[in-house]
Amino acid sequence: MRKIVAAAAGLLLGVALLPVAAEAQTPERGSGTPGPVTWGVCDDPRLLQIGAECGFVRVPLDYARPGGDTIELAVSRVRHSSSEQDYQGVMLTNPGGPGGSGLIMPVLGRFVPGGVGANYDWIGFDPRGVGSSRPALTCDVDYTGYNRPDYVPSTPQIEKAWLSKVKEYAEACDKAGGPLLDHMKTTDTVADMDSIRRALGAKKINFYGFSYGTYLGQVYATVHPERVGRMVLDGNVDPGAVWYDANLDQNVAFDKTIRFFFDWVAEHDDVYRLGTTGKAVRDRYYAELRTLKATPADGKIGPAELSDIVLSAAYHVVYWPDVAAAFSAWVNGGDAGGLLDMYAPPGTPDADNGYAVYLAVSCTDTSWPRDWRTWQQDAWRIHTRHPFAAWGNTWFNAPCRDWGARPGTPVRVDGTRTPPILLINETYDAATPFAGALEVRKRFPGSVLVEGVGGTTHAGSLEGIACVDDTIADYLRDGTLPRRVGGNRSDRQCEPVPVPEAAAERTTDAAGITRADLRQLTGR
Repeated sequence: MRKIVAAAAGLLLGVALLPVAAEAQTPERGSGTPGPVTWGVCDDPRLLQIGAECGFVRVPLDYARPGGDTIELAVSRVRHSSSEQDYQGVMLTNPGGPGGSGLIMPVLGRFVPGGVGANYDWIGFDPRGVGSSRPALTCDVDYTGYNRPDYVPSTPQIEKAWLSKVKEYAEACDKAGGPLLDHMKTTDTVADMDSIRRALGAKKINFYGFSYGTYLGQVYATVHPERVGRMVLDGNVDPGAVWYDANLDQNVAFDKTIRFFFDWVAEHDDVYRLGTTGKAVRDRYYAELRTLKATPADGKIGPAELSDIVLSAAYHVVYWPDVAAAFSAWVNGGDAGGLLDMYAPPGTPDADNGYAVYLAVSCTDTSWPRDWRTWQQDAWRIHTRHPFAAWGNTWFNAPCRDWGARPGTPVRVDGTRTPPILLINETYDAATPFAGALEVRKRFPGSVLVEGVGGTTHAGSLEGIACVDDTIADYLRDGTLPRRVGGNRSDRQCEPVPVPEAAAERTTDAAGITRADLRQLTGR
């Protein structure tokens, strides 16, 4: 699922995905059949750097009316470089979100060990409403601006301010989205995925999905099991908790996972000077939230903004040194520069596009509680014991109460007819808690689950952990999977993504793309 931090959605992505140059072929009107992709030159320099080509696929706005209005999905491709004998077909990819741009995703192929990635045509796409797809949804680019109200509604005035703010955002999206807003469900994107398959002339698709992308894979496999080749799902969404309950689960999990970060900062007190125990660092963090409520850092970074910044550390260990250094510089020296660098400033269309699409999908996949008392009681109940993200996540999703588009009914995920697939999850992944991976494993009896034991990273595959990455390579090479064991547990246990040094250095591959870039570009 998408990061619940408004800032982290944009602060860590250093590359804007620009529109692509090729035009779409006009499909046969009235049939709903997409024309073949006319591949052309990509405008994004990183896509050029990895040898990608770009184009569009035209699809129905409403699949119930295939002869009606159409929209365009931006797609990218890095073609296989193996022999035709070793060619394994297309590998469709998704970075998660909902709302993540996927055009850069074909970069994943170069990180599969043993050159196995070269056996596939790697396909990226911007889902409907996202990035370079047309139209793209943007509601209010200033919504995640500086010095917003404190997330914790400790006074009626704060609660009223947020209720007004989220309602205004929902109304802005209703106005901006037009007819698109009623056709942004997961089922719409799953239908788009099958349109892309047909446009590519493929009988089956292989699929690599992260976070929310795992849910796309689950639903696609349920609806089209006969069209699934190999499927890697990393950071697994619980298909039984879509979506209000999933966020309640996150609220608890993030509070538990961030404590690993606080403990790590304490272990490096000689560098960060924030406390010698995890509790001391945690207390310092909450004390600083209270201070910033009265006096924002540089007049911009208040408690909501600091919460967003620190939350990124609960997603991936790679962010730990940067978050700790920025927080330390402010606390110990009054230097807010690092915090400002890590927070997406207002007026950023890319960040708003991601958030707008996140809501457009989440708010209409299923019904959300309309009674504010339900949200209020759940948030306070969890906040009492797990305060780290409970209220921030509540406000992040609260526009769903006032969303203008009609909600649907989630597909009941059933993988009993799906070929064997590979599932990956770390034990303390907070964005997609491990219980969700076990639920997916249960629903896909041919699946195998690889666990990064003790890890806190969300969707961390292809990051140099041999046990995990070699398993992926074996599977993508010839379908080999570890043996599935009995019981409700993982089938293979691997080491997690390692905790970095206090001052971590980044190494660059031959194309100038680091593993840190890989994490950022794929939205994890």
